Amino acid sequence: MTKTEPTEASRADLLSATLNHLRQLVACDTQNPPREISASGVFDYLRAQLRQNEQFGEFRFEFEDHGEGCQSLLALRGEPRILFNFHVDTVPASKSWAGDPFALEVTNDRAIGLGACDIKGASACMLAALAQAPGDVALLFTSDEEAGSSRCVREFMKAYNSPENTRKFDAVIVAEPTQGVAVLEHRGISTASGVFKGVAGHASERRALADSAVHRAVRWADAAVKYAEAHEQTTYRSLSGIRFNIGAIEGGIKPNIIAPSASVRFGFRPLPDQDHDVLMAEVQALAVPQNADEPEVEWSAGFFGPTLPADGDVSKSRAFAEAIGLEVGEAVDFWTEASLFSQGGLPAVVYGPGDIAQAHTAGEWVELAQLEQVAQTYKRLLS
Repeated sequence: MTKTEPTEASRADLLSATLNHLRQLVACDTQNPPREISASGVFDYLRAQLRQNEQFGEFRFEFEDHGEGCQSLLALRGEPRILFNFHVDTVPASKSWAGDPFALEVTNDRAIGLGACDIKGASACMLAALAQAPGDVALLFTSDEEAGSSRCVREFMKAYNSPENTRKFDAVIVAEPTQGVAVLEHRGISTASGVFKGVAGHASERRALADSAVHRAVRWADAAVKYAEAHEQTTYRSLSGIRFNIGAIEGGIKPNIIAPSASVRFGFRPLPDQDHDVLMAEVQALAVPQNADEPEVEWSAGFFGPTLPADGDVSKSRAFAEAIGLEVGEAVDFWTEASLFSQGGLPAVVYGPGDIAQAHTAGEWVELAQLEQVAQTYKRLLS
């Protein structure tokens, strides 16, 4: 069969439709937090647009509300073998935006708006492609990727792997900014918090150096940063280091009082072949007591996301990407919910328009050429 290349006119039509959808999606306020998804109207828009594309078959919808704005919409047409996943939430709009973050601005080479890059652009590409493609399709839209413990995907995979479920997919394509190449591997993420205890007293006492909870927290922080620096030469394919960050240190009362308590919040992003639990234990063990009376640090686990692939075996996702004609790119530093699908046994590929360097920024944008490329790819996969 001879492959028919899209004409310039058809490409322009597809991009125009993509931008029309992106304009409407950006106008939906899906900032997370506060995750007021119901009020945003985004799922109403998605349902309405999908129903307009039922000339190729009726869509079936399954809506789930997991509480606190964590909502998902599964749209099915026919008996699809591939699941497409899109998150519709965005980070909060920075005060540094020069224009209205909810009004899409289109220049000669880019589309600018909150979520245009991460990752409403991909949803817009799919809606445009569906109007021209007759294939079976499964679309999972979620609302809690940016914050909310990824409840939607976790609950979806819990139901997917239940004995009652008979609907299975060969693989999932998770939309995130990858500049139009398939990403098969990425870092994991682990966060935690710790509470350091001290002994309050007058700051003129000699014991202030050892008994201040803030001092204890800072000593641990210094050791933890040095630990991360020592791992900078650790590599996995194109990636190196463990990406460690202390996001917050709080504590103490005032300069003339020995701090009775202090807290830290931190996270790290291990390489795909590193063990989360081992790294976390080693980092926490750096809180070495200065004396026998020093209380142990009270550590609490935060968010955990596995690496991609979760089991370390990339062969299935690579075979899938190659079979459907996607160019495979390098492993990436950022984390995605693709690893949660992978953890549940579903081969996962990350693919979408946009550059992660533009995500979460004031003036977020996505290249028009990448929107057109991804829309064409979706159309091809659905045809």
